[in-house]
Amino acid sequence: MTVRFSSRVDISAPNPIAAAEAKARAQGVTLGKLNDSNPTRHGLAPAEVPGEYTAEPRGPRAAREALARFLSAGLDHPQSALRTAPAGGGREEGVDPDSLYLLSSTSQAYSWLIKLLCDAGDAVLAPKPGYPLIESIARLECVDTIEYQLQFDGSWYIDTAAIEELLYSPEGDRIRALVLINPNNPTGSYVKPEERAMLVRLCRERGIAIIADEVFYDYALEPFDGNARLAGETGALTFALDGFSKMLAAPHAKVGWIRVSGPEGDVREAQRRLDVIADDYLPMSDIIAARLPELLSVAPRQTARVRDRVRANLATLHTLLARDEHRLVDVLRAEGGWNVLLRVPAVIDENELVLRLIGTRRLTGQPGYFFDMTTNGYLALSLLPEADEFRANVTAVLDTVAAMLDLD
Repeated sequence: MTVRFSSRVDISAPNPIAAAEAKARAQGVTLGKLNDSNPTRHGLAPAEVPGEYTAEPRGPRAAREALARFLSAGLDHPQSALRTAPAGGGREEGVDPDSLYLLSSTSQAYSWLIKLLCDAGDAVLAPKPGYPLIESIARLECVDTIEYQLQFDGSWYIDTAAIEELLYSPEGDRIRALVLINPNNPTGSYVKPEERAMLVRLCRERGIAIIADEVFYDYALEPFDGNARLAGETGALTFALDGFSKMLAAPHAKVGWIRVSGPEGDVREAQRRLDVIADDYLPMSDIIAARLPELLSVAPRQTARVRDRVRANLATLHTLLARDEHRLVDVLRAEGGWNVLLRVPAVIDENELVLRLIGTRRLTGQPGYFFDMTTNGYLALSLLPEADEFRANVTAVLDTVAAMLDLD
């Protein structure tokens, strides 16, 4: 099946003037504009913001070319040996800058893609446990989210049989996209090769797009073999999301991007419509885009710095848990990301645990139910703090759990 797009994007035929303008551009004819209201073309740009505003919907071409070169080089990066391996096999030679859209964040990317794919009342499939951002954004777009449950059996996995059953049920007729977080937050689980192959096949059969959020991809912790980015997937229409928030550990550097791939016809139609959305919302600021090459140049070093921190803290966590005399707390295997899930005795109410930490340790946290864990007894733990603070945080949890069970 071909992908079904929303009816919200106006792709009606251009009026006669727009058609004539397009024909002139195709013939290499430059037209003057009686109504040109771009002040940068009339000597009015401030010295602090030089250059001419070109209003390229996908983002300034030079910035997209710089990003494409960076991503293409990453195909052979030692930390991403299978960075863009398509499910059908083979490796890409490089990343086409025309497949990229620059925007301010992956949150904005979700919003654009839901507009592209869904009408009001349609639905997207999203993982649980998971961060509640997707549900919130979908609600703002008048679109429903339907959960698919990640299962834990020593490690996390996607129940692809349950997804197949859902997609072929009456409810499946209104599903327009499958969201895959690779790796997921807070479970830290990557999409496994066999899961990917099955999900790509299902999405192709049902005319459903894949939205792959891969912002944590390069932060591998305890991964299984064979993980790969979905960016560049050719078996189904795929929108891969990434950005500087995690790559540079800089959430205030508001740069994100969408990379579009898949069957040629679906990609062509998706980009025709996505260009309309991008044009309506205006391209990324040239001021920010001009700094992309500089920021990309520090990305490998910064990613390695963060990766070293989270791996060292994970090793410290395992050591502290092994040395704890009560052995009441353990950690679920985290394949990648910045966060882990601690498992505490289920007889302790998660709210009471966090409230006790607030009252006695001046620490707060996010219990498992924040992420729709199906049972009680979980606490999210960040691996980002400096070593002494991280050790103190873990010790506070261990001591508080012991005190709540009157073991001290």
